[in-house]
Amino acid sequence: MPAISEHELNGAEFDFRVRVYQADKPTGSTLVWLHGGSYMFGTMDMPEADEVGRRLAEDGVTVVSVDYTLAPLDALKYFPQPDPADGGPTPEEAAAYLAAAGPRAPYPTASIQAATAVSWAWDNASSWGGDPTHVSIGGASAGANIAAGAALRLRDSGGRKLASLVLVYPLLHPELPEPDDELQAFLDESPGGTVLSSEAIRAVSDCYLGGASSEEAYAFPGGHDMRGMPRTLIVNAERDQLRPSGEAFAADLARGGVDVEVVRELGTEHGYLNVVGDPRTQRTLARMRRFLTVD
Repeated sequence: MPAISEHELNGAEFDFRVRVYQADKPTGSTLVWLHGGSYMFGTMDMPEADEVGRRLAEDGVTVVSVDYTLAPLDALKYFPQPDPADGGPTPEEAAAYLAAAGPRAPYPTASIQAATAVSWAWDNASSWGGDPTHVSIGGASAGANIAAGAALRLRDSGGRKLASLVLVYPLLHPELPEPDDELQAFLDESPGGTVLSSEAIRAVSDCYLGGASSEEAYAFPGGHDMRGMPRTLIVNAERDQLRPSGEAFAADLARGGVDVEVVRELGTEHGYLNVVGDPRTQRTLARMRRFLTVD
C-alpha cells in the first residue's frame, strides 16, 4: 500500500489540499492529477482520483491528487436530479454534499492551483524518491482541461519543464466539435440523461469561465497553438460525446510538433475510471503507467 499524506497549499488566494500517494518502489515519475466533475463536482475520494492514485503508486508512480477549488453551481439545473428511490441521495444529502466543497470560484482559480501543485511537486519530488525532471500533470474530463490549461500556463512561464501531459476523456473546448456518424449512433443509443445537450455544455463552460472569454487559451486550450507543450497521452472513451474534443486536441498538438499518443478505449463511456476493477479501467491505468515510467 502506498504511503498517503495530505498537505495544505494556497493558490489564487484560496487554500486547497493535495493528497500524495507515495510510491513504495518509485520509478522516479510523479503525476499531478486532477479529478473530473464538470468543474462543479468531484472530490479526491472518488475512484477517478483515489483509485488512480493508489493503483499508479503501487506501480511506482507517485501521484499528487489535487483538491482544487470547484466552480460555482450556476449550471446545476442542467443536470438530472438523483432519485432517492433509485438509490440516489435525498435532497438534504445532496445539499450537504455540495456544501462540503467549501468556497467556490470560477476560472482562473483551479488553473492557477494546478500550476501551483506542479511547482510544489517539483520542489518535493526528490523526497518521494522521484526525479524533479520527471514531473507530469494530467486529469480526467474537466480535470483534464484544467491540467492542459495549467501545462500551457507553465509552458509560457519559461521556467522548469513538465515531463508529460496525460488526459483521459478530456473536455478541451467550450463548445464540443460535432460527432461523426459512428459516434452519433452510439450517443443515440445512450440512456436518457447520460448525454448533455449543447445548451448544457455551454452552461457548464460559462459556469467555469465566470465571465472570462471562452477564447482564453489557459481556460480552454483546444484550438490554440500547442508548440512547446510536453509529450502527451490522450485516452478517449469510445462512446463519449467528449471524444471529438480529445481527438481535435490531439490534432492541435500534432500540428504544433508535439509528440502525442491518442487512444480510443473501446467499449467505454465517459467516466469509466470510476468503475473500480473494470478491465478497461485497468487497461487505461496500465497505459498511463507505461507512458509515465522513467526508462
